[in-house]
Amino acid sequence: MTSPSSKYGSIHRYEPPRESTAATIAIVLLTVVEVLFATLFTYGLILGGWGFSGVGNMYLGGLLALLFINLSFILVLYRRDFLPDVVIVKQRRRKWEDLYTKPEDVHGHSIITTMTDKMKTNLYLYKKK
Repeated sequence: MTSPSSKYGSIHRYEPPRESTAATIAIVLLTVVEVLFATLFTYGLILGGWGFSGVGNMYLGGLLALLFINLSFILVLYRRDFLPDVVIVKQRRRKWEDLYTKPEDVHGHSIITTMTDKMKTNLYLYKKK
């Protein structure tokens, strides 16, 4: 929970990234492997003609899957070790504010009071004439 002194839209917590050397080396190595997979996939698709046979098509699908899995590991390492952790305080609106309901009508009314109020307004209209 945030403290009452923090304003909406202000930065509540900011932690700088770790920027570890091991993560940098891992990202570089995974990028080299990514380029290798992309090159192998492109060769098999364009020059090798692997997509015309059943086994070659499965091989191309496996290469494409490995390519995206490798890319996801690169992105996870980058997010964890090179992006700062920032928490911004935001205002959360209540549901009845979105529905344009008055604050006194949030919990609703009972059927009996609603019916009696409608009957009174109808009878008073005829009484005034």
